[in-house]
Amino acid sequence: MNTSVAAGGEFNRILQFLFHELKPRGPWLTTFNVISIPVILAGLVILCFRFIYGLGSVTNLTQEHPWGLWLAFDVVTGVALAGGAYVITFVVYIMRVEKYQSIVRATVLNGLLAYMFYGGALLFDLGRPWNAMNPFIGNSFGFASVLFLICWHFALYMVAAFIEFSPVIAEWLNLEKARKFLKGLVLGTVILGVTLSLLHQSGLGALFLMAKPKIHPLWWSQFTPVLFFVSSIYAGLAMIIFEGTISHGVFKNLINPKGHHSFDDMVFGLAKGAAITMFVYYVFKALLFIHEKQWDLINTSWGYWYLLEVLGFVLVPAFMFAFGFKHRSLNIIKIASVLALLGIILNRLNVSIVCFQWYDPVHYYPSWQEITVTLMVIFSEIWIFRWVVTRMPVFGSEH
Repeated sequence: MNTSVAAGGEFNRILQFLFHELKPRGPWLTTFNVISIPVILAGLVILCFRFIYGLGSVTNLTQEHPWGLWLAFDVVTGVALAGGAYVITFVVYIMRVEKYQSIVRATVLNGLLAYMFYGGALLFDLGRPWNAMNPFIGNSFGFASVLFLICWHFALYMVAAFIEFSPVIAEWLNLEKARKFLKGLVLGTVILGVTLSLLHQSGLGALFLMAKPKIHPLWWSQFTPVLFFVSSIYAGLAMIIFEGTISHGVFKNLINPKGHHSFDDMVFGLAKGAAITMFVYYVFKALLFIHEKQWDLINTSWGYWYLLEVLGFVLVPAFMFAFGFKHRSLNIIKIASVLALLGIILNRLNVSIVCFQWYDPVHYYPSWQEITVTLMVIFSEIWIFRWVVTRMPVFGSEH
């Protein structure tokens, strides 16, 4: 009897704690709330129409252009932008660079939420979302298909990222034994997560190897998987700088002054890594261009667009990262991170939408409904991120 009463009391305590944590904190009438809430509500209404009346009711997708913004940005681009999680965990837990330990939790949380929301958004783009499990079981695709591998890598990486973040949840719930146990699993899950990231980041590029006749020659290469993987490294580093800068401004009351100073020092290290990776990526692109002898394609409108991407959003921010690191200029590094992120978005959209069936006289343009739903996904992820960091010890040190 005493045991059951104690269990009931513990359960009631947990419910009261969770109810208290679900209560909103801070002012409601903020700029972000005023903008994001209507967008999220509008996106939910659009999704109702999408699932009731089909994709054609809210998108500009056709049989000729079945891949749209929801797949190109939410999945192909979003996965690259979430690359900071595997990069930082590799640096901290495998290479033992303790300098970046303080940003591991926030980076892993950002990566986990990105995979959950962007992966979940893939269901919006499937004409028959109830068949989403087919690639996992090899139905109609086979166990040797790239999609089968990507789906399993993707799902397993989300599990690994959750385990990496789970000690924070246990600490929040004051479950000390669970925290110690889960922390003991982190190193193994980091090794698994880094391996899975290497595979599915490059696997996304491998999807486009089968579309050689449909992609403009300047954007198709048999080394696209390698390019996708390398670019995900500097995309992740740039996202850490961009997201970390915003977080250290918005959540400054959750971070001690020492944390702000240490983050500024870390930015220079991240900028150095981003510069090196971007130069490597640029050399790969240059060698492929020379090897394929594509000089005749440059003096065309598509060639100018290609130069804008490779020179303006790869080479220029690479030099800016290097210059900012050498001269200790945070502002230049922050601008470079924005340019690098825009370059990743541009590259992924070029490969999957803009230059896909580039010869077709009728091109695909996303509808306003598609754009609204994409913004809804982004805003929803930010809402969850904000809720977690204001309640769990994400920016604080372990007790």
